[in-house]
Amino acid sequence: MTVPTQDPGYQAAGAPPHADEVRGSSLGDLMRQVTTDLSTLMRQEVELAKAEIRQEGKKAGKAAGLFGGAGFGGYMVALFVSIAIWQFLDNVMDSGLAALIVAVIWAAVAAVLYSMGKKNAERIRGLKQTNDSVQRIPDALKPHPEGVTR
Repeated sequence: MTVPTQDPGYQAAGAPPHADEVRGSSLGDLMRQVTTDLSTLMRQEVELAKAEIRQEGKKAGKAAGLFGGAGFGGYMVALFVSIAIWQFLDNVMDSGLAALIVAVIWAAVAAVLYSMGKKNAERIRGLKQTNDSVQRIPDALKPHPEGVTR
């Protein structure tokens, strides 16, 4: 039985070629290796982006659901407390003025809640790992039109 041999120009993924191997390879083999490595890099970046999107999407979805449930519960409480305050103030002053006071109080509460919600939304960090990884792609793969002459 024979032992399978590898093509002399073949390199394991991630292993840099030696100078003698490069000299002995044809231009077609070298281009094949470069395109294979670039294709692998792009697939890995896409998979990283997908994983980060799933992870951050789960966090955002959970936060949105909790905000929705809390919002509805808060709405019901606010409605009945507002009616109670309105009725209490109606005993002391005009009904229209009592309603206006309750409305101003709720405007202030809404402004505070909006501010807190905005701060919470800013904590969603996006695709940080993918962005960092893409920044490390070698400069050789990025276009440099100023250095190209025709």
